Amino acid sequence: MNLCEQFHLAAEKNPNKDAYVFQGMKGTYKELQQQINAFAASLMESGIKKGDHIGLISANTPQFVISLYGALQAGAVVIPINPIYTAEEIGYILNNGDAKAVISIDKLMPMFDKIDAKLPNVENYIVLETGKMDYSQFLIRDKMKPFSICLQTVVNSGSFPKLSQEDLAVILYTSGTTGKPKGAMLTHGNVYSNAIDVADYLSINENDTVVNVLPMFHVFCLTVALNAPLISGGTLLILPRFSPEEVFATVLENKATVFAGVPTMYNFLLQYAKSSEADFSSIRLCISGGASMPVALLNSFEQKFDVRISEGFGMSEASPVTCFNPLDRPRKAGSVGMSIRNVFNKVVDPEGNEVPVGEVGELVVQGPNVMKGYYKMPEETAMTLKDGWLYTGDMARMDDEGYFYIVDRKKDMVIVGGYNVYPREVEEILYGHPEVIEAAVIGIPDPNYGEAVKAFVVVKDKTLTEESFKEYCAAHLAKYKVPSEIEFLEELPKNTTGKILRRSLRELATN
Repeated sequence: MNLCEQFHLAAEKNPNKDAYVFQGMKGTYKELQQQINAFAASLMESGIKKGDHIGLISANTPQFVISLYGALQAGAVVIPINPIYTAEEIGYILNNGDAKAVISIDKLMPMFDKIDAKLPNVENYIVLETGKMDYSQFLIRDKMKPFSICLQTVVNSGSFPKLSQEDLAVILYTSGTTGKPKGAMLTHGNVYSNAIDVADYLSINENDTVVNVLPMFHVFCLTVALNAPLISGGTLLILPRFSPEEVFATVLENKATVFAGVPTMYNFLLQYAKSSEADFSSIRLCISGGASMPVALLNSFEQKFDVRISEGFGMSEASPVTCFNPLDRPRKAGSVGMSIRNVFNKVVDPEGNEVPVGEVGELVVQGPNVMKGYYKMPEETAMTLKDGWLYTGDMARMDDEGYFYIVDRKKDMVIVGGYNVYPREVEEILYGHPEVIEAAVIGIPDPNYGEAVKAFVVVKDKTLTEESFKEYCAAHLAKYKVPSEIEFLEELPKNTTGKILRRSLRELATN
């Protein structure tokens, strides 16, 4: 079984049910299936063969869903790319990923017209129309084909290639916090198993309407908010961008049942002055991932909106989900939950030996969701996949009931005079301050102790001083964990999924 086959079963069962809602428009499962098939047939007519790689560059729209499933149906390997990346970043991924074709929003076509000569493998551009465009102005006009024309392709029954569990489906490029981005190769078996197991674990079914406001090109949204509900017969509520006002309006109008977001989104929703408990009254489950959620934020959000937040853990290399707080037992604040079905997590020491319950080590993962490896990077693959386990690079601990807690990224740990300081521990204290909106902690060089702790905070009361925050931290933390510097910002730097960028903070600290 794969995503396309499972979606086909859902469409056969409820052909007239809404598969998606987008800006007042609706599409049924039958209509979406027809569009997916037509798009797949169009790709094959244009020369795309099983195993060819295609870049997909789009914001959240039904076109993204059709393009993704259509390309998979045609046997192609999809490379989702962030549309706000620079020409250099996009060019690197397309070249490194050996993309033969590009599916892109029309607004990026002027950029592709300039860099096409640097993309020797790209033979076709399928243009996702957002407005009127004069194709004659482009040097690459002969390579361009409107998405709307693709949907008019006649489908020949039985013409699509057979797919195996081991065939590549998606290459997800990591954010590249260390060096160039790496392409995690996910098979059809990887992405299908994780979507079906997440749907099972979180009881996502045909009665659910799921808010899709996380970027669809990001693996969190791709699996949890798009694939899992779509292959379960649910309805996608597609939002092109995050806005607290739009989220609340969408939830109310469509009686949404599931919301998935990163901690920053929950913070903005909580801070939105016009919100009330009634805004999320139809929501049965909130899902948080992408970064650790401060316990103070989690408790405040649940209290205000009377809704449960199930925090989980995942990474691109695991398709992405490995853990979630279960729904059939108490949710533990600060924990990313327990291993989902068919996935195994454990905490190990540097030699790969499992550590005792409660001790900190590196989280490693095993299951049908774990990637095949990094594309064209055998050495990186060997460093990450060892003895059948995926080494996550995250420091974690497990309690006596099997709940996992992410302590911090291994590379983010700060060593002060030989003592380990995990940024999240300090951030939890800062978030406990009633005036703090956002907080993040990094390590900075220190001539005496090797490293010291520096905090960046966004506060409501602009009269607060650095000294008052140091005193507050000193009352809750050991001396070596107290930030030696506290810098006030208007907003913390984030990527498109809302994840706080420590790399940008490190750059800021050195300037």
